[in-house]
Amino acid sequence: MSEEEKRIFGINRNVFFLGLVSFLNDMSSEMIIPIVPAYLLNVLEIGKIASGSIMGLIESSSSLFKVFFGYLSDKFKRRKLFVTLGYLISNVSKGALAFTHFWWDFLALRISDRVGKGIRTAPRDALIADSSKKEESGKSFGFHRMMDTLGAVAGPITAMGLLALMSSYPPELTYRLIFLISAIPGFIGVLLVIFLIRDRGWGVKRKIERISALKSRNLRLFLIVVAIGALGRYSYAFTLWKAEELSYSILHSLGFYAIFNAIYALSAYPVGYYSDKIGKRLMITLGFGVATLASMLFAYAQNFATLLLGFIFYGVYMGIEDTVPRAYMADLAEEFERGTVIGAYHTVFGVFVLPASIIVGYLWQISSLQLGFLYSAFMNFLAMFLMIVPLSKMRIES
Repeated sequence: MSEEEKRIFGINRNVFFLGLVSFLNDMSSEMIIPIVPAYLLNVLEIGKIASGSIMGLIESSSSLFKVFFGYLSDKFKRRKLFVTLGYLISNVSKGALAFTHFWWDFLALRISDRVGKGIRTAPRDALIADSSKKEESGKSFGFHRMMDTLGAVAGPITAMGLLALMSSYPPELTYRLIFLISAIPGFIGVLLVIFLIRDRGWGVKRKIERISALKSRNLRLFLIVVAIGALGRYSYAFTLWKAEELSYSILHSLGFYAIFNAIYALSAYPVGYYSDKIGKRLMITLGFGVATLASMLFAYAQNFATLLLGFIFYGVYMGIEDTVPRAYMADLAEEFERGTVIGAYHTVFGVFVLPASIIVGYLWQISSLQLGFLYSAFMNFLAMFLMIVPLSKMRIES
């Protein structure tokens, strides 16, 4: 068996170790992500609209670079180089958050972190696709998202433990220490990329006589639906602010967030696996429906049970929409352009995620958080409708 075909627990070797790296990196990221909303409002004292705009800009900025670095990984056939560089930049930026004192240095470092994500994501996803058979692309991406999200479960739990251990410390000092500690698992992940990941880029042959998937009308229509769905995808911070609005403490919010990520992790692998069986387009459509339901639950939540259901359904939605579209785009792309095509998906998504969080923040400011969630429910319902009606008339391979 060749080096590229070796498997660990039935998973391709590269895919397995990329999943482990994502587990460590997401553990690092999610140690700080749940405390960022409180840090913005209580330490840096930034208002609601500004906080929503900053969160949207942070989450959007990474996607703006993905198509470019996906293209470069196709051109130079060096996916591992970009993956390593991206993880390194992100983890330096996370640790440096401990020394921020103003909105602008916080924003600069968070954008730097997201730029690192933008550098690595499309080349990493292309490397996963390069290392997988087409008939199991959903399974491979599902495994990767599962590992990534298990890290997102471990991160908040670790943060909760640190908050408990540092309960006697001033909140500002506690937040800064957690920022520093969060960089440790991330740097371990960088070492794993350097020593255990095998670059498949040399096997990517540029077949210029083949028609690019980016010229496909069906793919471009799908990207329009992606844009509409992205306009309804608010930052995770709004779900935590909803919990705070219902008088839950930051520890309670971390618990809700851990449950959300556990559902996300548990759903990602089976969702990816079954998307190979029933069709990726159908699974993506179901994802928009679940997102609509989750937003409605957040909009009308007034008690523990409804709020918990909102986090559960939001986790299922994320398990679908952060897994299947990547595999779907990888299936549509020719081998020589996988990084570019996957990067195009991430870029379109990222461009429209920014206004989504700004709009929800604005609606919260002028009216209520409920109105922001209702707006999101409408956009996701519209995306689901467009997948069912106009795209159902197109011959799009699942």
